[in-house]
Amino acid sequence: MINPSAHGWIDKYFVEQKLLFDTSIDALSFYKTIRETGFIYGHIIAINSNPAIDISQWKSDEISKVALLTTLHDVYLFSNKKENTDDFIKKTVAFYKEMTPKGFVLFDKLITSNPSSKLESLINERVQTNKDIISKNFSHIVTNALLFVDVLAFHHYLQEGKIPEKYLKRMEETIMSIVSLALKVKTIKSQHDDLLIKLFEASVRYTKFSKVSIQNLEELPLDYFTNDLEKYYLLDLAGITLWNDGKVENDEVYFLHKLAEAMSISSEFVNESVVKTNDFITLHKKDIQYFNYSNPVKHFYDQTTTGVQVLIKRNQKRLTKEISESKELMKLLAKSTQKDLSTEEKKKVKKQLLDICKSIPSLTIFLLPGGGLLLPILIKFIPQLLPSAFNENLED
Repeated sequence: MINPSAHGWIDKYFVEQKLLFDTSIDALSFYKTIRETGFIYGHIIAINSNPAIDISQWKSDEISKVALLTTLHDVYLFSNKKENTDDFIKKTVAFYKEMTPKGFVLFDKLITSNPSSKLESLINERVQTNKDIISKNFSHIVTNALLFVDVLAFHHYLQEGKIPEKYLKRMEETIMSIVSLALKVKTIKSQHDDLLIKLFEASVRYTKFSKVSIQNLEELPLDYFTNDLEKYYLLDLAGITLWNDGKVENDEVYFLHKLAEAMSISSEFVNESVVKTNDFITLHKKDIQYFNYSNPVKHFYDQTTTGVQVLIKRNQKRLTKEISESKELMKLLAKSTQKDLSTEEKKKVKKQLLDICKSIPSLTIFLLPGGGLLLPILIKFIPQLLPSAFNENLED
């Protein structure tokens, strides 16, 4: 199984994966396949892969990295109609080099000559919205809502050998305009509308939401977008914006159909888009982050607990060994399951756990500024790692 946080994960991915993509697929079927994974909605529930990849124990940024790689590879196959992993990696690295704003120093740091390693660094940089683990988890913007824009730009790059001039800026401006217009049309205002704006605003990289000045559909430069994938995506984003607890008012449906008409999209696609959006959000609402930011403390705890649990499971054997070798720590941890520790005992537990974390690279997050806040989460899961040893200490 690949570890998206470990060096060499891209090479391992292509060794383990078999070709699943149907090169004869049309644009509509291709888009629907991607939409089923949640990639379009900014909440990924599956990877389009063969064999299937279990993402249940991955962190959100790890899921985003593999989903982005997979979808970029899918659009490569969609464009080229044949597989060539080395060529795909080479062209993807070149694409991101062209996509990177001038003055950005990431490429100066990529001293490795290995294309796969370069691509790992680029994808890792692309899916990060915050560098510090604490601020990242406190933020309500912890995923990229517009990653599919990368895929659309890559499609152009493969077809034309370059990204069209100002394409990224124009795509982002159009998305922001559609979101803004859809919110004006929305009959029932939601407490999540402002958060949705912030989600998109924090995901754009080439424009500012405050610069959006489009007042109606007629002013949108939709003629610029001639690719069907672009049109389907823009229509779905409008539908996401208008979603409100399964209710779609007449004015909202009219807006979607007028937008579809302007882009020469069929009414059937509009109707299906409404149903798919409602089904997806209804099913996954409790896991979609911007819907749950109304309680930031709970949001922080839930997100952080999941991440720490993943790290603990990955390092379970080594962590178990290190803790078991410290008799004093074992007794204190066992005691903590029965009654409160004294201040001095808590200091001993903290010191010894941090010493153990120093010896396990993946757990050095506990040593970062604010990392001490995560220790209670680590302690909570320790009894699950050492059940028999804990019982022995309790008996003593």
